[in-house]
Amino acid sequence: MTDSITDKLNTEIPHSARVWNYWLGGKDNFAADRAVGDQVRAVFPEIVDAARETRAFLGRAVTHLAGEAGIRQFLDVGTGLPTVDNTHEVAQRVAPDTRIVYVDNDPLVLAHARALLTSTPEGVTRYIDRDLRDSAAVLADAREILDFDKPIALMMLGVMGHVEDPAEARAIVQALVAGLPPGSYLAMSDGTATSERVIESHRQYNESGAVPYHLREVADFTAFFDGLELIEPGVVPTPLWRPASDDRPVVDGYAGVARKP
Repeated sequence: MTDSITDKLNTEIPHSARVWNYWLGGKDNFAADRAVGDQVRAVFPEIVDAARETRAFLGRAVTHLAGEAGIRQFLDVGTGLPTVDNTHEVAQRVAPDTRIVYVDNDPLVLAHARALLTSTPEGVTRYIDRDLRDSAAVLADAREILDFDKPIALMMLGVMGHVEDPAEARAIVQALVAGLPPGSYLAMSDGTATSERVIESHRQYNESGAVPYHLREVADFTAFFDGLELIEPGVVPTPLWRPASDDRPVVDGYAGVARKP
């Protein structure tokens, strides 16, 4: 392992994937991560609900895409640490022959990649080490595993906040979508600057030493879907995207799923 990777795996420095893992109730985190997680939660207690609602949205979106939409290929960009009900687990429960490619360039995630590389005998699960900003490389690597003559679901959950500039973020998503065949889907969720408390909590988080995460205005998040056909219920607060029940928490984050014509 190189010195640079060792530095990035430093357990004394809070790490965004580990903090998220802590909020989700996982065990792949350390004292520095828990300290930042608790600091943010003190300002914005709903952050735990937001993290869990993002994971629940993944489950509902993947279930719809693999089920009703009939998608058998998923490109999950910005994977993060594996927890419960990852994309491949949800998709292959619906359709065991589904093929999934995970993309991340975080050395911590890479260290845990083996946990992701599981699959049903009928399907395929792979991990590729790429920066989402290099869309051409992401798509080229994915072509070695996925069939680009058939629709693909692009999953980008809670990842674009790591790109500060809204125009750059839109360009990255547009380039990835442009490389997908017609009939493909984009599923996204992200934190939004919809309350003073969430804005303050992220200000403190960004000062903690972890990789900064930049909240989006709702209009900027909605713009990710320009040129695509949003499916019902459109771009909505994350808990309200096809909820399993009416009893859902209010969180500062939006989600949507759209089809490429």
